[in-house]
Amino acid sequence: MKAAIPAGKLLQWAPVAIFVLLLSIFGALSSRFLTVDNLSAILVQSSWLVVVATGMNAVLLTAGIDLSVGSAMYLAAVAVGLGLPSAPVWVCLVCSVLAGAAFGALNAAVIVRLGVRAFIATLAMLFIGRGLGLYFSATRIVYANASVADFGRGRLLGIAVPLWLAIGVTGFGWLLLNQTALGPYVRSVGADAEGARRAGVPTKAVQFSVYVLCGACAGLGGFVSLSQTAAASGAFGQNAEFLAIAAAVLGGTSLFGGRGHFGAPALGAVLITIVQNGLVLVNANPYAYPVITGAVIFSAALLDSARRRLLGG
Repeated sequence: MKAAIPAGKLLQWAPVAIFVLLLSIFGALSSRFLTVDNLSAILVQSSWLVVVATGMNAVLLTAGIDLSVGSAMYLAAVAVGLGLPSAPVWVCLVCSVLAGAAFGALNAAVIVRLGVRAFIATLAMLFIGRGLGLYFSATRIVYANASVADFGRGRLLGIAVPLWLAIGVTGFGWLLLNQTALGPYVRSVGADAEGARRAGVPTKAVQFSVYVLCGACAGLGGFVSLSQTAAASGAFGQNAEFLAIAAAVLGGTSLFGGRGHFGAPALGAVLITIVQNGLVLVNANPYAYPVITGAVIFSAALLDSARRRLLGG
């Protein structure tokens, strides 16, 4: 037992060790990888995933899951591209967040009010949301308006605007989890929902809130991604849910709920983007990308399982 405790504590530092290892490997394989320009590009490329994973992080902390965030991203992009073709960027941003929050509220209603399992409810919403997006767009590519595209290319104090947005969302995650009553409530629901309910925690309200937050972050992440690509095809946001889950878990949040921190999504998102960026720079076989991405997700789950077991469940 005494030997297991240090091992469990050591696993908590695993994300940092993986981060250093990846930098070393890709840095050795490509002379361009560790350049300032490329490292800056990695941070900017990870912006949308940081935002989406922050919402997913809150859901995972309650021992829940949301498999529909990719569809929420796509719906937000379709709403902005088709419904606001000439609107100011701030209007597009707010509408993206509201569209995502509405989608999250629908998830929350099905899960919390109707008692449907989160896995089943959000899996169904994944297909419903994607189908609605394809219906409204008539399966055509949706383009961002000029103000949104300029937002994705803009810089403030020398730093890309999407990166500022990711930093702001990460700061909001810290504030929510560490400076408000919702943080302890979220962790207590994830650790023991029934015990939390008996202790007076409004468990249903907490669960409802985190799914709405997750949807809002997905909508905002869709806006960020649309601003960077300037277009959204029918595959926009596809598999984003798995990347968001992997990012949060790689960063240190438990799939089993109750354990995690505000910085987990940012660290995990950067790790995943490092892998994607490094594979491009070393000219890896494109067909290997899904295999390696799947291996990253599997590793995240395996790491979390080992961490949970060694820390005592």
